[in-house]
Amino acid sequence: MTRISLLTALLSGLFFMGCGKPPALPAPDAAPAVTVSRVIHHNVTDSVEFTGRVDAVNYVDIKARVTGYITKTPFKEGDYVKQGDLLFEIDRRPYQAKLDDAKSQLTLQQAKYKLAKADNLRAKEVAKTPGAISVQELDKYQAAEEEAKAAVEAIAAANEVHILNLEFCRVTAPIDGRISRYYFTLGNLVNADTTLLTTLVSEDPIYVYFDTDESTLLKVKRLVQEGRIPVRDNQSQITFQVALQDEREYSHTANVNFINNKLDPLTGTITVRGVLANPMVGGKARLFVPGMFCRVKLPIGEARDVALVSERAVGTDQGNKFVYVVGDDNKAVSRRVRLGALQPDGLRVIEEGVKPGERVVVTGIQMVRQGEPVTPEEVPMPVTPALTGPPGAPAPASAAPAQPAGGAGKTDAKTPAKPDAKAPPAPAVKK
Repeated sequence: MTRISLLTALLSGLFFMGCGKPPALPAPDAAPAVTVSRVIHHNVTDSVEFTGRVDAVNYVDIKARVTGYITKTPFKEGDYVKQGDLLFEIDRRPYQAKLDDAKSQLTLQQAKYKLAKADNLRAKEVAKTPGAISVQELDKYQAAEEEAKAAVEAIAAANEVHILNLEFCRVTAPIDGRISRYYFTLGNLVNADTTLLTTLVSEDPIYVYFDTDESTLLKVKRLVQEGRIPVRDNQSQITFQVALQDEREYSHTANVNFINNKLDPLTGTITVRGVLANPMVGGKARLFVPGMFCRVKLPIGEARDVALVSERAVGTDQGNKFVYVVGDDNKAVSRRVRLGALQPDGLRVIEEGVKPGERVVVTGIQMVRQGEPVTPEEVPMPVTPALTGPPGAPAPASAAPAQPAGGAGKTDAKTPAKPDAKAPPAPAVKK
């Protein structure tokens, strides 16, 4: 009896549950919430970027100019030296002995010249008496004097060589600069004009080289012909900006002092060189070191007023770039645009397609449908934090451009894809 009562109560409960109100249907999709920003405009100078390399203005291979054994190396490896500082000293004794011997020979020859000159003078006095001396004898005395004089001059010239060799035993710095390591140390034998002792490079000012492509060169020349770039009186009036590996901003300015006279036919580029100051910062170190790589930004033309939007507001549809413009009726309309250069703060130049003051979608672009209303929240035009922070810093989640999952592009800018609201949930992970 008890079992029958329990079964009856259970069936009654199921009946009343089945007769309850049906579950509520999901509400129709509301206008998606997006953030919009107004297109801004600034004066921007067009520029192109290249990879540059830093090099020293003066680079000297320090070689021995005489043969001998090294007796002194007074400089400290890697130190900064001044012009005239002693770097190496080669054994002076053999060259001192040769110079002393040459000086003795000069003294001896000067005495012979003095005697020949006196003999010639006496012979001329005797020749005043008719028949006292023959003309041939007189010519011999004259020749002896001239020979002795020539011998004195020859030995004196040889002495200059010995004096120079003695000076060359002291190897001094020809310029101010940073010295390298010892390639040969105390006691080693070095050979004249062949043995490399060390190297020396200047540090201030410094050269920056870069290679510009043919298309950029033609663009500049066309702008000059059209009068959009002023003709410079000399190359030093042309400047470009330089940034090192750990710098975001192009904070160093170099003046062009050399442009090659021909393009390299193998690479289609022409070499440009600029010079910039490399002072001692805080009396401790110079920033640029020969051999560094850097980034070069070469401005082209004069500053012009352009429209700018955040890079994250730009979408791609089959290779075409577009943005969503939100009108006063809060409806989003796709607008094809022509992009310009990307600015350091993450703003992209828009050459065609939008006007300053128009509102564009910057976040939630993947949820927007062509011509459909949106719920806009207006914010200032954002910049990219990854570009304003230190190099290599990861971008925060809010800085990442909003893109469809998987990077799938839309097939039609007018009918953008929309996430499937009925997509099944991800399976639960068993613990």
